[in-house]
Amino acid sequence: MARSWRNWSGSIAFAPQRIECPCDEDALCALVREACASGRTLRVVGAGHSSSDIVRCDDTLVSLRHLKGIVSADRDACEATVRAGSTLADLGSALYAHDLAMPNYGDVATQTIGGAVGTGTHGTGPALQNLSQMLLAVTLVDGQGHLRHVSRDEVQTLRAARVALGTLGIFVDMTLQLVPTFDVERREYAIATDAAIEQLEELTRGNRSFDFYWYPRRDDIKLRLVNPVFGGTRPHDARELMRHTGYGHLVIPTHSGIPHRFEESEYALPAEQGPACFRAVRERVLRRWRQIVGWRVLYRTLAADDADLSPAHGRDTVTISLHQNSTLPWREFFADIEPIFLAHGGRPHWAKKHTCHAADLAPMYPRWWHFQRVRQAFDPQGVFMTSAMRELLEVTP
Repeated sequence: MARSWRNWSGSIAFAPQRIECPCDEDALCALVREACASGRTLRVVGAGHSSSDIVRCDDTLVSLRHLKGIVSADRDACEATVRAGSTLADLGSALYAHDLAMPNYGDVATQTIGGAVGTGTHGTGPALQNLSQMLLAVTLVDGQGHLRHVSRDEVQTLRAARVALGTLGIFVDMTLQLVPTFDVERREYAIATDAAIEQLEELTRGNRSFDFYWYPRRDDIKLRLVNPVFGGTRPHDARELMRHTGYGHLVIPTHSGIPHRFEESEYALPAEQGPACFRAVRERVLRRWRQIVGWRVLYRTLAADDADLSPAHGRDTVTISLHQNSTLPWREFFADIEPIFLAHGGRPHWAKKHTCHAADLAPMYPRWWHFQRVRQAFDPQGVFMTSAMRELLEVTP
C-alpha cells in the first residue's frame, strides 16, 4: 500500500510504494538486494529539509532514523565515526561529551549528517568548507546490496563520495574530521544596505564566520558575525541587536526550530562575483518583486574544496539564497532571479530549488565525468537512479 511523504515545507509530496526504516545494516543490505533483483529503484531520505526533488521516488523510500549515534570517538586525533541517520543537533551534543565538535554548522541543525554531507550543506566563513569535507571514510551499502568501506586512502573515490546525492550508495557509518570543542561569540547588527556593502570585504576577511540577511521590504541588512570570544572585526555605522556566547554547536545554528515554512533557492558563485551578483539581485527584487517578497536574501561565504560535485569545487565561493514563505508566490520570483545567478557563474545548491538539468550542470563541474564513472561502478544497475536523479545527472548524447 502506498504511503505519502512530504518535505518540511510541503512543496515536495509523493506516495512511494514503500517506506522502510531498517534497524541495522543487514536489513538495509537486504532491501537494496531486493530492489536490485527486481529492477526497482530506491532512495534514502534524511530529515526532509531539502527543497528539491532529489528524494522523490515511486518505489522504495528508506529512512535511517534507527541508524544514529556515535560508533567511536578519538579525542587525540579529533575524529569520530558516526551513524548516518544522526541529526546535526544530536551529534553536536554527543560529540561535546567527547570534547569534540564539528568545525561549522549551517543555520539549521535538524538535517541528518548523511543528508548534509551528501548535498554539500554548508555554513559560512571564508576559511570554512562545506560539511562534506569532514568525511574521511565511509561504510555504505552499494547498488548491489553489498556493504563496502571507502577508506581515507581512496582519495579519488572520496572526492566523489563527499557530495554524492545518495547515488553511490546508502551511507551507514561515517568517519569525520572534527575539532576540539570551542566557544564562540555571536553578534548581530542592523545596518543600512549601502553601508554594509561598503564594508563587505573588510567584514568577510575579518571574521571567522560572516553573513547577512537583506530584507527587501525595508532595504536594510542584518549582519551576523561569529568569532572566538572577543575576536573579529566590528562593523561601522551599525546598531548592535544581540550578543550571545557559548559552545559552537549551541550558538551557530539559529533556525533549527523555526516554525514558518519557506521555499529556498541558492546559488554558489565565484567569490569575486558575489558583490556584483548581490547588487544585481537587489536591483531586480526592488524593481519587480518588493511587494510580494515576504522573506529575506541570505549572503554567505565558503572556502574552496575538491569534491567532484561540490558547488564550491575549485573556487572560493559566495552563496546567495532566496527565501519566500511557502504560502506566497515563489516559482515566478525564483525563475526571474535564476538567470542573474547563472550569468555570474553560479552553481545551484543540490537540495534547493533550481531549474538546471544534467546538460546544464555538466559543464559547471570539471570532474563531472569522473564522478559518473565512480557512480556507475558503485551502482551499475541504477538502483539509486530514480527518474528525478536521471534528469539531474544523466546527460543524453
